[in-house]
Amino acid sequence: MLSYIEAVTPIAVSFPSFQLQIRGDLFPPEPGSPNRKGAAIVVSHPMTGVKEQTSTTYAKMLSNAGFFALVFDAGYQGESSGEPRGLEDPHQRVEDIKAAVSYLTALSGRVDPDRIGLLGICASGGYASYATQSDSRIKCLATVSAACVGRMTRSGGVHEEQAARENPQAIAMALEAAAQARIMAAKNPTAKLEAPVMFETDPAKAADNPDSFFRDAAAYYGSRRGKHERSTQRVPPQSYDLMVSYDSFNLQHLIAPRPLLMIAGSEAQTLHYSRTAIAIARGPKEMFVVPGRNHFDLYDNLLETAPKLMDFFISSLE
Repeated sequence: MLSYIEAVTPIAVSFPSFQLQIRGDLFPPEPGSPNRKGAAIVVSHPMTGVKEQTSTTYAKMLSNAGFFALVFDAGYQGESSGEPRGLEDPHQRVEDIKAAVSYLTALSGRVDPDRIGLLGICASGGYASYATQSDSRIKCLATVSAACVGRMTRSGGVHEEQAARENPQAIAMALEAAAQARIMAAKNPTAKLEAPVMFETDPAKAADNPDSFFRDAAAYYGSRRGKHERSTQRVPPQSYDLMVSYDSFNLQHLIAPRPLLMIAGSEAQTLHYSRTAIAIARGPKEMFVVPGRNHFDLYDNLLETAPKLMDFFISSLE
C-alpha cells in the first residue's frame, strides 16, 4: 500500500447544507509541495463511511501533491448534524458536495474558485457525478469504485447480472421497509430505533456463504484498514424510499466538456457502474481499470490510483 507522511495538520471546518451543519477537515498543501495556484479538491466518502476513512487517505495524497483537499461527513453521518443518524439521502448528499464547493469558493486568497475539482468514492462516485452534472463550479470529476445507490436499490444488489434490470420484488420490499419505519417513527417520535447493519463485520453474525461484495466490505470495515467508531454501517430503512427513485448517471453527458476520470478495480463487483457511466459520458473522458483489485481495495491501496489521480487533477486544473 502507498502511504503518505502526515505532516500537515488538517483544519476543522463547518458549513451549512440545507438545514444541516456539515463538519469537515481541510488539508492545506504540504509545505514544499508544488504550487498548484490555489487548486482544491472536494473528496466525498462512501455510503456508511466517515471522513476519517478512505476520504482522508486520498486527501493526504492530494495535500502532498500541492492541492487543498476538503473532506467532510455527509449529513446525518459522522460528526455532521441530522436525524435519524445514518440516513442515506441522495439529494442531501449531493447538496453536501455543492455546499463543500461553496465553502472552498469563499476561501479568498487561498483557493482559486476556478480551480476546484471533485473526487467521489463508492456511492459518492455516483453522488459526485450527479453534482457535477448540474454545477459548473466543479471543473473536473474523478471517481473511485463508483456506484449508484438508486440502481442498487431498484435491482436488489450491486452485481452486474442484478443491475441489468429492475427487480419489482426488491423495489416493493425496499418501499415496504421504508413505509414501516416511517409509521413507527410517527407513532413514537422520541424513540431511538436502531437501524439494521448493512455490512456485518462480526464473523459470528455473518452468513455462512456471504455475498462476495459484503464479504469484501467486511474485510475493510471490520479490520484496522477501515474500522472507525463513527462508521457503524447502519442505514435506516427510511433511506430506501429516498434512494429508489434516484439515479446517478442518467445525465452523465452533462459533465462534458469538463474532464472525467472513472477508476475501478478489475475484480470489483461494481465495475459495471463505471463502464456504463463512462459509455454515456462525452469527452474528455477516461476509464482506468486497476488489474486484480476489488471495490474496497482501492479505498486504501493507492499504488495505482494515486499517480493516475495526480496526473488527472494537475492537467485538469492547471
